[in-house]
Amino acid sequence: MGRIFEVRKHTMFARWNRMAKQFARIAKDITMAVKSGGSDPAGNPALRRVIQNARAVNMPKDKIEAAIKRATGRDAAHYQQVLYEAYAPHGVALLVETATDNPTRTVAAVRNIVTKNGGNLATSGSVAFLFKHMGVFRLDPAGIDQDDLELYLIDHGLEEMGESQSDERPDTASGPGAPPPGKSGGTAQEGGHTQLIIRGAFEDFGKLQEALEARGITPLSAEHEYLCMAPTELPEEQAQEVLALIDKLEQDDDVQRVFHTLA
Repeated sequence: MGRIFEVRKHTMFARWNRMAKQFARIAKDITMAVKSGGSDPAGNPALRRVIQNARAVNMPKDKIEAAIKRATGRDAAHYQQVLYEAYAPHGVALLVETATDNPTRTVAAVRNIVTKNGGNLATSGSVAFLFKHMGVFRLDPAGIDQDDLELYLIDHGLEEMGESQSDERPDTASGPGAPPPGKSGGTAQEGGHTQLIIRGAFEDFGKLQEALEARGITPLSAEHEYLCMAPTELPEEQAQEVLALIDKLEQDDDVQRVFHTLA
């Protein structure tokens, strides 16, 4: 166990939290969860997880309930998750996660953004091997015996556990589960506060979620992520070109998240 360094994720969420579309992203996740498992969180672990993530980005309760109600309606959109692989300028690999009701529209938009910003869309499998698909849980460490929890979770698929710092100042959060994804309500340091991060293989996501629930621990957020296995170091000027492309992709309505290999 140790300190987990998450500059890539922190940078992404620092940008993401400035975007007005974060509630729209959660609303799509709610729709997909309801379509696959029903509108009752008690019997739908996927919906329960999305609701936790909604609270983590301070999504109001009435908006969560409205999204669930819309998802059960006859006219609710049918979204599917599609993952696109691409290269940004200077050889940085990208995984573009989308939720779309029109893949033809989405692939055209993603290709247009990537090519206009010096990159190119890649063939399936040419980029994905550079990432590891993992389930990631973020907890408030207050009151948790970390050594005991680590030993307990090893039998349920734990691969990595440690502390990191959030980006948000504690006084900007409100309500239970208020810190945004990757955040928790611990001790403030350099404008952020401590969070406990738990990672396991994506295949063990359900086992880890059930193990935490059995301990009475409610994560601040629980998501799957693609973690870079081979970071690309770039000079500042070139790195800014890559980040500009990522920003443009994240602003597209169909794009949920962008993962990359920029160090």
